[in-house]
Amino acid sequence: MWPPGPAGPAASPEIGSDLYASIVTMQSALAAGAALVALGFAMATFERWLAGRRRHELAWSVSLLLFSLGAGCLLVGAANGWNEWSFRLFFLFGAILNVPFLALGTVYLLGGQRRGDVCAVGVSLAGAFAAGVLVVAPLRAPVPVHQLPQGQDVFGVLPRVLAAVASGGGAMVVIGGAAWSAWRFRRGPMLVANLLIAAGTLVLSAGGLLNSVLDEMEAFAVTLVAGITVLFLGFLVATGRRPPPEPYRPTTPATAVRPSATPAAAPSRRVPEAATRRT
Repeated sequence: MWPPGPAGPAASPEIGSDLYASIVTMQSALAAGAALVALGFAMATFERWLAGRRRHELAWSVSLLLFSLGAGCLLVGAANGWNEWSFRLFFLFGAILNVPFLALGTVYLLGGQRRGDVCAVGVSLAGAFAAGVLVVAPLRAPVPVHQLPQGQDVFGVLPRVLAAVASGGGAMVVIGGAAWSAWRFRRGPMLVANLLIAAGTLVLSAGGLLNSVLDEMEAFAVTLVAGITVLFLGFLVATGRRPPPEPYRPTTPATAVRPSATPAAAPSRRVPEAATRRT
């Protein structure tokens, strides 16, 4: 029994609505912060790619942009309520596409351009296939409006398998690259960079562990901000000490002809002199 007075049953709906509004405001603020942090780091990494044209930085820029898009979908779901398409896009950007492009940057950084190009074709084709699957995949149940939906409650087998393979396989590549760097370099910026990238990947994967402490949407936003910050520090360490490449300077025709003209003219003058001496 509720006691009479202002704290009785008449005040409970008002208290519940205020609590729900504060939770939604917190979730929206965290999601907006995560989206802005990811977008800012993506722009900074892309600017570094424009300056040096190193392909691992381009792959990292795409990965950070995908993280930002996933956080943007989280913001839309937290502020306006979830619907079918906001969750489809959130699942595509936040659970399938982002980690493979992060792993692609590790392949470019440690394996070279040739191996990275082969993996880039595979990641792009797999991403296009996953996008097509998410567009046409039927829903098993209605999408809950006021809480973060779970893939196992909404989607069938194929989207969930794609998410597991993409996130799990990409994380294994990143962590394996960090372990290989530890064995090969043992010290120096490459070791520190790959350890930071692996730590950021683990932080991003730890969102589910915070569900017992925070709400699911709050846990995702907090781990996204923390994980992307650690990732960006790893990106800076990996490429910060390398000197920028020299700009391309085309060779003029005059400088190209002069070195080859002098040796070619010398034998033509000596041959007649030798012939006259013999005669």
